[in-house]
Amino acid sequence: MSHRPEPLPEPGQTIPDIAADVVACTRCPRLVWWREESARNPPRRFQGQAYWARPLPGLGDPTARVLLVGLAPAAHGGNRTGRIFTGDRSGDFLFSALYATGYANQPASIAPGDGLRLTDAYVAAVNRCAPPANRPTPQERDNCLPYLQRELAALHRLAVIVALGAFAWDGVLRALDALGHGRRPSPAFGHAAEAQVGPYRLIGSFHPSQQNTFTGRLTPAMLRAVLRRAAEAAGDE
Repeated sequence: MSHRPEPLPEPGQTIPDIAADVVACTRCPRLVWWREESARNPPRRFQGQAYWARPLPGLGDPTARVLLVGLAPAAHGGNRTGRIFTGDRSGDFLFSALYATGYANQPASIAPGDGLRLTDAYVAAVNRCAPPANRPTPQERDNCLPYLQRELAALHRLAVIVALGAFAWDGVLRALDALGHGRRPSPAFGHAAEAQVGPYRLIGSFHPSQQNTFTGRLTPAMLRAVLRRAAEAAGDE
């Protein structure tokens, strides 16, 4: 891999430390502009709502054994609500599956303060700002990957990583490579694909985007099966 994320985190950094740095980040001018432009020009159904319009930290259990990684927040989903995978159809699909498999205490993530709790799971993304057309540039990806690196280092019980889509799979491999867990050749992405990368079991899933869920490429049963496999693999560690 030709691009490498930035230096390793200092020892002792916690999930709250990382979250504070994520929220304050302005490293990608195009993404700063887009997240704020999206807030200034919401679709009619969201007009009058106050948008978060900042980068999104991860969400979940700091003692999690399972990490789920997505692509980036949606402009009118997480960028609006201030919580990752929240406020759009992808998030609805994901949290329903997390609830069905015992990782979440309720089937929906609506907004911060709604009582949602995750157990043994932590949810993050390769990019923390909403990108235009859901396509971060390689430089924007690399600017953001150090946050994922730091989360990997801070999640001390982590055993399994579920990559939601090929972009997340690639991003996770890059972050693990920077942490000294490179693997050659790089394992190929696929739904339910598995690879051992350093101390982690990496499992792939199609992303819960509408283009996958509305077409049946990813069904609720398929995602639940991946999450149950993640629990099984975490228990084997």
